Amino acid sequence: MKTLLFWCLLLCISPTVWAQRSGSVKIHAHNDYEKPVPLMTALENRADFIEADIWLMDGKLMVAHDRKDINPARTLDSLYLNPIVRLFAQNGGRISTDRTYRPALVIDLKDKFDDIWPVLQARLAQNIDIFNPFSNPNGIQVIISGSRPKVERMVDYPLFVQFDGRPTEIYDDETVRRVALISDSFYNYSRWDGNGDLPDADREKLKRIIRRAHDQNKMIRFWATPDNPNAWKQLRKLGVNVLNTDKVAECRKSL
Repeated sequence: MKTLLFWCLLLCISPTVWAQRSGSVKIHAHNDYEKPVPLMTALENRADFIEADIWLMDGKLMVAHDRKDINPARTLDSLYLNPIVRLFAQNGGRISTDRTYRPALVIDLKDKFDDIWPVLQARLAQNIDIFNPFSNPNGIQVIISGSRPKVERMVDYPLFVQFDGRPTEIYDDETVRRVALISDSFYNYSRWDGNGDLPDADREKLKRIIRRAHDQNKMIRFWATPDNPNAWKQLRKLGVNVLNTDKVAECRKSL
């Protein structure tokens, strides 16, 4: 009974609850750190998932797409964790004055998981109430993407983190609960550029993957998708729950 109540609570408070049945669609702020004002621009446009790529350098978590682009001033602390803590203090224990808005922070690990995870876990633990939606219904859900543990090891990590799943992975009843959503490269199914209509053959391939994710009660996101209103519209019609975009404001307006 306690286990059942625990998972019911998770579904109630998690910002990553499956959106398909309600017909809603969410926005993933891809490579948010490349924006002139990271985090704040995404929050202003109510992005549901905010992505930061991180590397481990000299014991610090650095934010950059590639290792060669690392700037010592651009750390996970300075761009995301510390500003989030300040916002919680300013807004009475929540990320926003809007009580219905609870975005997730997607942290894409670029280095080996076993090397970078202990550092990230220790840093999150310093403000665990803010980054633990189990103890705080207003808390920020952290989703680990990129370098992740093997599927069978996902259940060994703290419950306050979830993982970005893949269509190629097989999850049992316990492990699937640790998966926030399913993600994959659009290029694995199509080279469509977003103009005109999606080719029928590509549409059928995408529908199969989308259906598989929905059968597991999971949202689905494709990265490397065409990034324009026509593409967003067609992907929504297919049942894609999370739109991956570099144009958060434009995408939000179109929705």
